[in-house]
Amino acid sequence: MATALELIRLAKGASLAVGLATSTQKNEALRQISLLLKARTDEIIAANALDVERGATDGLSQGLQDRLRLTEARIEALAAAVMEVVGLQDPIGDIVRGDTLPNGLKISEVRVPFGVIGAIYEARPNVTIDIASLAIKSGNAIVLRGGTAAENSNRVLVKLLQDGLLNAGLDPNAVQTVDDFGREGANEMMRAIGLIDVLIPRGGAGLIKAVIAESKVPVIQTGDGVVHVFIDESARVDWSVEIVLNSKTQRVSVCNTLETLLVHKNAAETVLPAVMQALKLKKVTIHGDESIVAAYPESLEATEDDWHAEYGSLDLAVKIVDSIDDALEHIAKYSTHHTESIVTDSQANAERFLAEVDSAVVVVNASTRFTDGGEFGFGAEVGISTQKLHARGPMGLRELTSTKWLVRGAGQVRS
Repeated sequence: MATALELIRLAKGASLAVGLATSTQKNEALRQISLLLKARTDEIIAANALDVERGATDGLSQGLQDRLRLTEARIEALAAAVMEVVGLQDPIGDIVRGDTLPNGLKISEVRVPFGVIGAIYEARPNVTIDIASLAIKSGNAIVLRGGTAAENSNRVLVKLLQDGLLNAGLDPNAVQTVDDFGREGANEMMRAIGLIDVLIPRGGAGLIKAVIAESKVPVIQTGDGVVHVFIDESARVDWSVEIVLNSKTQRVSVCNTLETLLVHKNAAETVLPAVMQALKLKKVTIHGDESIVAAYPESLEATEDDWHAEYGSLDLAVKIVDSIDDALEHIAKYSTHHTESIVTDSQANAERFLAEVDSAVVVVNASTRFTDGGEFGFGAEVGISTQKLHARGPMGLRELTSTKWLVRGAGQVRS
């Protein structure tokens, strides 16, 4: 069996060919992958069932079990998402800017693939398809480390991806996995200077921090989501109920799920009761400050850890604040800079929130669950970047490209 480093080198060797592939060739590979997802659904579900069973036995949290599980409907959605990527404009070769200099030199900055992308993630077999599809469309090779929890699912999915490339006449080595090497495979990826151009971790805070700390390869940080909603004093009751409920309960295991609810003191009596009743019906456990516990005795008393928590479960931290200033101060202190939303009828407060909150996505009067590449029209997504270089927010095709300058002359020399 090849070593992890040898597999990474195979991806590097295939990166030039996939980088030079035409849009037609890349789209055909994606069409083949979409067809294979449908044709091999039973095989995928059988492999995934082994992972889910082991996860339950090993005490994997309900949130991670949900992320791990692949159903027929979820596989159908993955196949559809791949076809959405087919319909997206290929960014490779796009001219970002250009000019003709006074000496006649023609210069242009164009989009090019990174080359080889590495992805380290856990218990998320959907990411295997999402990130590989975007990598292929943007002309990149991809090396995957999908984690032990999903190893059976990912083994089937990676073979499917390679078969899709082969069916389209592209080098199947452009998709590789180092799952068989466990932690050492991830270590090889993090040391692969000159072979892997950028590394993208997706998962919990521990995984992301470990990759950032240990990687010698450049990292795009996709963040854990301590996500906030602030109910302003002017907020409408119906909007508040629907936005909080959707943000918290629509899917609790994902990074754009609401984790801390801030409520203006003037909305505590007018808006909050309806919100709390709706959360109670959904069996959400409240971790509240003193005011919340006094008004809703069934709540747990929040500790400092609760303001930092990304629960990934039906738990929610709730705090009463005196003003928008206090809400902004709390968000600045505890946010992981992922997504924050305000519910308000005040245009001034909405614009202030948009301007002052320093997060990748800032929302007015809508659910935090819209922070998603698919919802933003990117097809699939690589992840949600919470850093400021090289990308921020939902990452799609353009975020998997770099640029280079092309200079065309006619014998010019510099004086």
